[in-house]
Amino acid sequence: MNDEILKLKNISKEFDGKPILEDFSLDIKKNEFVTLLGPSGCGKSTTLRIIGGFLKPDEGQVFFEGKDITNLSPDKRNVNTVFQKYSLFPHMSIAENIAFGLKLKNKSKTYIKDKIEYALKLVNMDGYEKRKPESLSGGQQQRVAIARAIVNEPKMLLLDEPLGALDLKLRHDMQRELIKIKQEVGITFVYVTHDQDEALTMSDRIIVMNQGIIQQMGSSKSIYDEPQNAFVADFIGDSNIIDGVMEQDCLVRIQGRRIECVDVGFGKNEPVDVVIRPEDLVIVEEKDGLLSGLVVSIIFKGAYYEIKVRAEDYEWMVQSVNPAQIGAKVGLTILPDNIQIMHKPHSSDEEIVKEDE
Repeated sequence: MNDEILKLKNISKEFDGKPILEDFSLDIKKNEFVTLLGPSGCGKSTTLRIIGGFLKPDEGQVFFEGKDITNLSPDKRNVNTVFQKYSLFPHMSIAENIAFGLKLKNKSKTYIKDKIEYALKLVNMDGYEKRKPESLSGGQQQRVAIARAIVNEPKMLLLDEPLGALDLKLRHDMQRELIKIKQEVGITFVYVTHDQDEALTMSDRIIVMNQGIIQQMGSSKSIYDEPQNAFVADFIGDSNIIDGVMEQDCLVRIQGRRIECVDVGFGKNEPVDVVIRPEDLVIVEEKDGLLSGLVVSIIFKGAYYEIKVRAEDYEWMVQSVNPAQIGAKVGLTILPDNIQIMHKPHSSDEEIVKEDE
């Protein structure tokens, strides 16, 4: 059985002669929570608007449940969009805002009333029917915008950085709410953000984009633990990325030291990028370290200390629950499993696409 709901096939789009998407293809499954993640200008919002029908691609096709919808207007697609600007009608009550789309569809009063009650309960806004948007907080307005989208029973909900205007605590609260809503209503979510923590928290699958090209896609865990190039490693979480030489299988040279790893299949003495997460580095006595250096800074982050250790011409970032003394000479050690080796890219926007097995 084919569980694919959306297919983008060879999509290209440019603005003022500048390519935004180039031969972009992507399949999305039913009931997935898919996040398009990348820096500003990478093409993620353009992709979302093409899915929603607000932009038409210069080339390529959009298929929804097997049907070509490339030329269909937004109102003809079974898709709803929630933007960062909530676009609530200020002169209408919360109930009237939620009911707006249903009234356009000529639904009965009883049907609309039941849907309003259901949607408000779903977003934890029971009892707010008569309030006006101006009396609500940013987080509450966002919940109303989501409720308004859900009552129309779309098969896919598009969310374009919907939490960007909220403070940190509200963002975390809304992340949990969105996960709960997705599970309860059973629809496909396509979410756009440049916030990698947000993507890691909520997604079934993350699509990492740069310069209109998919760099990597997979689960949160695979994207974080096994980045496929230096761009992904640097964009997802904190990383130490340093030049190395793969002397042979399972042996890499970093800063003149030969260190065991688990990677194979590289050429002998091949220049590579070596990626080590800060939480995987352990500070030990200088004599016991695979590398050695000088502690140059320490910052308390609450759950851990962020420690910078300068070794030769590189500053290693270490995240540790134990503090260190600035000016101390220390050693750094790392388990072979926690070292990621990757080929040097041929260009800054080299395309690397890898699905989870």
